Amino acid sequence: MSTQTIFGYRRENGRVGVRNHVIILPVDDISNAACEGVANNIKGTIALPHSYGRLQFGEDLDLHFRTMIGTGANPNVAAVIVIGIEPDWTQKIVDGIAKTGKPVAGFSIEKNGDINTIATAGRKAKEFVHWATELQRVECPIEDLWISTKCGESDTTTGLGSCPTVGNMYDKLLPRGIYGCFGETSEITGGERLCEARAATPEIGKKFMDIWQAYMDDVIEQHKTNDLSDSQPTKGNFEGGLTTIEEKALGNLEKIGRTSSYIDVLEPAEAPAKGAGLYYMDTSSAAAECVTLMAAAGYVVHTFPTGQGSVIGNPILPVIKLSANPRTVRTMSEHIDLDVSGILRRDLTIDAAGDALIEMIIRTANGRNT
Repeated sequence: MSTQTIFGYRRENGRVGVRNHVIILPVDDISNAACEGVANNIKGTIALPHSYGRLQFGEDLDLHFRTMIGTGANPNVAAVIVIGIEPDWTQKIVDGIAKTGKPVAGFSIEKNGDINTIATAGRKAKEFVHWATELQRVECPIEDLWISTKCGESDTTTGLGSCPTVGNMYDKLLPRGIYGCFGETSEITGGERLCEARAATPEIGKKFMDIWQAYMDDVIEQHKTNDLSDSQPTKGNFEGGLTTIEEKALGNLEKIGRTSSYIDVLEPAEAPAKGAGLYYMDTSSAAAECVTLMAAAGYVVHTFPTGQGSVIGNPILPVIKLSANPRTVRTMSEHIDLDVSGILRRDLTIDAAGDALIEMIIRTANGRNT
């Protein structure tokens, strides 16, 4: 490890970001076109279209607001334009993001129309881009990083190589004061008791088990057909040599290392509130959803072990892909940031692979594109 500092953007609330995005955030799906219109007109901005924000209620609506506000609040985002069809929900998201102290402005389409909204929001977006592009990176301790993880397209090499590499990284950096996060509730099945035992206290372990059991009762047992309703393991997992969800779960848990314990269990997109340490988040195992939820919780770098090869990314959160599968490294090299296939050839130790991952995290935090 050549250095233990990074160069990032110190935000108004003290958090450190590793990117400097100006985002155009739609409140709802019918505001996507206006947001894309602004992003098309104002270079240096990025629109984040989605298919939610209408006819939701209860916990589903709470999750929507938590995800929208958390996305705008993420330290990788310098400033935010929020566009919604009507003003009330738009303002709710604006107010939530504004608590971070960063520049944010909201615009509603009703009584204005798309053309006027795009023009007005575009002028404000231009101001934000001019302001954001003058911000400078500053030297920050590596302990200021929030690093999340999720694996995908797993095979036998994932549990043997790339996931243990992430675990080694966490064992080295968590004691120094970073924030970490893992999840994928369905993929813990078969290893749930091992995961429970890694909780910092029995109470936190029970909190995890309550979430896992609710998933089993409400989703799997109600609709199961074979194993986990034909969804776990996936067809790609089978091709890669994983035959049961239990095998997959044991590989998944390698990501939290040998010495780390998680200190709390989070709802989807919930920001950690118990200080530095490792957190478990109740997430889907679907890559795009999981990474989005962790970004909304405030994580600024994501590590993604893959076996068969995944192409997932995130618009605001750099996703570092690492693989121990030599075929994947050879055939999908444009998607792999770190080759740890030497672990399987026994010419690379997991300890050395962990150091290489930390080095890649530092390089990525300093501006390297993934």
